[in-house]
Amino acid sequence: MSNDIKTLSVTILDREYRVACPPGAEEELRRSASFLDNKMQEIKASGKVLGIERIAVMAALNLTHELLLNSDGNGPDHTQVNRMISNIDSILNQSNGLEF
Repeated sequence: MSNDIKTLSVTILDREYRVACPPGAEEELRRSASFLDNKMQEIKASGKVLGIERIAVMAALNLTHELLLNSDGNGPDHTQVNRMISNIDSILNQSNGLEF
């Protein structure tokens, strides 16, 4: 059912990315992209991490750490973690390797 997949544009660190999105998940993807953009903007503003790729990795680590801390005690929600990793991979692949 790949014909059902839509492509949305999201902006992260002032760059536009086109990301595949299943029907009905558009708002979730937009919220995720906005949340990721805010996290990456915070890291960038700290001045401690240089380069978009490193900022993305630090954001991914921070978000994963927060997710694991907020799990219900039965271990991490692997579905959410895998979805986040997939979204990050998709964004990184769309840019053909983020450059500094």
